[in-house]
Amino acid sequence: MHHETFMRLALQQAQLALNNNEFPVGAVIVAEDEPVASGRRENSRDETANELDHAEIVALRDLLGRRPDIDRKTLTVYSTMEPCLMCYATMLLNGIRTFVYAYEDAMGGGTSLQLAHLTPLYQGMETEVRILPNILRQESLTLFKTFFTSTENNYWQDSLLAEYTLAQP
Repeated sequence: MHHETFMRLALQQAQLALNNNEFPVGAVIVAEDEPVASGRRENSRDETANELDHAEIVALRDLLGRRPDIDRKTLTVYSTMEPCLMCYATMLLNGIRTFVYAYEDAMGGGTSLQLAHLTPLYQGMETEVRILPNILRQESLTLFKTFFTSTENNYWQDSLLAEYTLAQP
């Protein structure tokens, strides 16, 4: 597998989001060592702010629009930040079980959710979450630090995530 290659593609999406003053999360969905969809965070700015257009959801919409018949159990989602609870659950309900991320979401990451303790819908799901050392965490962290230190961006500025991110070496 080419984890670094796919994470670099996700980082490119995150950089595009940051260039538009959006929260710098990028995601790439991979099937059989080929990227099949991508997305970046949209609508995190005041005038269009919503919590629906997360990078993973945008990438999933891209995938389902172009390849609705793909075997989703074979997919891996690469994200520059750990998927939040909403994105993680959405991916699970759409059959995706493998996740790789660069930077942990200290405030709202969903991948540590104990599925066996939830309702029957989730209890039997087995997932693989990969937090691989040195899979471009520093590059992802740099984008988030840039975002949180910019006066043009106000999304989550006074949050635990901002505080945690800015405290990272």
